[in-house]
Amino acid sequence: MEQKLATLKARLAEIADLHATGALLGWDQETYMPDGGAAERAEQLATIYKIAHEKFTADEIGELLEAVQPLAEQLDDDADDAALLRVARRDYDKARKLPTDLVVALSRATSHGVESWKKARAANDFAAFQPHLEKIVDLTIQKAEVLGYEEHIYNALLDDYEPDMKISQINPIFRQVKDATVPLVAAINAQPPIDASFLHRRFDPKTQWDFGVAVVKDFGYDFTRGRQDKSAHPFTTSFGVGDVRITTRILENYLPSALFSTMHEAGHGMYEQGIAPSLARTPLRDGASLGIHESQSRMWENVVGRSMGFWQHYYPTLQKSFSAQLGDVSLETFYRAINKVTPSLIRVEADEVTYNLHIFVRFELEQALVTGELKVADLPEAWNEKYRAYLGVTPDSDTNGVMQDIHWSSGLIGYFPTYSLGNILSMQFFNKMVAENPAIPAEIARGEFGTVLGWLRENIHRHGRKYTPAELVERVTGGGIDAQPYIKYITDKYTEIYGS
Repeated sequence: MEQKLATLKARLAEIADLHATGALLGWDQETYMPDGGAAERAEQLATIYKIAHEKFTADEIGELLEAVQPLAEQLDDDADDAALLRVARRDYDKARKLPTDLVVALSRATSHGVESWKKARAANDFAAFQPHLEKIVDLTIQKAEVLGYEEHIYNALLDDYEPDMKISQINPIFRQVKDATVPLVAAINAQPPIDASFLHRRFDPKTQWDFGVAVVKDFGYDFTRGRQDKSAHPFTTSFGVGDVRITTRILENYLPSALFSTMHEAGHGMYEQGIAPSLARTPLRDGASLGIHESQSRMWENVVGRSMGFWQHYYPTLQKSFSAQLGDVSLETFYRAINKVTPSLIRVEADEVTYNLHIFVRFELEQALVTGELKVADLPEAWNEKYRAYLGVTPDSDTNGVMQDIHWSSGLIGYFPTYSLGNILSMQFFNKMVAENPAIPAEIARGEFGTVLGWLRENIHRHGRKYTPAELVERVTGGGIDAQPYIKYITDKYTEIYGS
């Protein structure tokens, strides 16, 4: 039986290598690949994922899983091998439902879709992107039907990013956040607006880059096992615990864009770098879910990166780096500006209070697309209508509206709700961390993050996918997902900022 387990691990390692190779090709496509390589890259990616799918869904894998099942039943539930066999069985049973032709078609369609999105977004030409998105949505519906689902077709897609979660569980949680957000925004809107115009002065891109890199090095992002590059939409990708890469987007006339996207992606990157090396080249070498992943990025970006304590330490350095732009701006003025609450068009630049409203728009539109209630051709107007209803703003273009995110062109339908789940979990985890280590706020104000990262490494990062998200949240917090700590956080913080 031990030999069977060794053989299974060897096969799974080969499959992990193929997925890492595909991720590397995808990273290159987003960063350095010339435009002329798009067609061939689509075929290369399709080939890689075809081979990976065929190898994983082969009868041999199922036979090996059956052969080692008696061993799995003898192991402690917390043992790495027990978790490996649980997760591999779950992934195998799911993957076996997907025809190889569908996997290849999706890979090819999303590779072409990303390239079309880039060009259409730059040209504000949704019509050019529409046929690609229609194909992706159609293939995604096929995928959901093949996988099967309970209650709602969207659950089959959500499960890819948030295992075992259903929209019937998400809706009450999101309703609590929405019910708290609407009156908070109204109270804020009744106060004098914060002047953040100085954030739109010209900020040298290289200096922005250098400052962001210095900050995430202090956080603990390891540049000997990672790097940062530029992309049209910031993202993180991992080819192993020793090679985790992040990207950012720099705007010369808006300082927060690169600054906070670098912090955000570093949060993802440190999670990946913190997974136990013993889980390398196995199905466990990944985050427990995208909601757990987003809890890390949103914590570093917002709970840490937008806090007064953080800027008490870092603002003098930033001010010195941009003396012409910030020399006349006090710490208090800067802090209020980076936390300004205002309805906006762009999700990645949204404030903490209204951010979730951007997610709710996407969450609802995705459900309408996959049920057939909404056609892709009608998506821009539906998007604009929801922005008018939820945020009171109307996109001035499809570039700043329905085409602002890369997710749908990449086939990531079902992903968006994980951002709000991440916001909620970030405060549950942070509160638990501070309860166990009360000195953390003072350490952050000194630019010291070792206790924060060490706690996250021990309690979350090192486990990879050993536990389901629900199991991990229970282990860390002693309960389930709870919106109240997050609601209290944004209410207290922004009532203080606005005096409302």
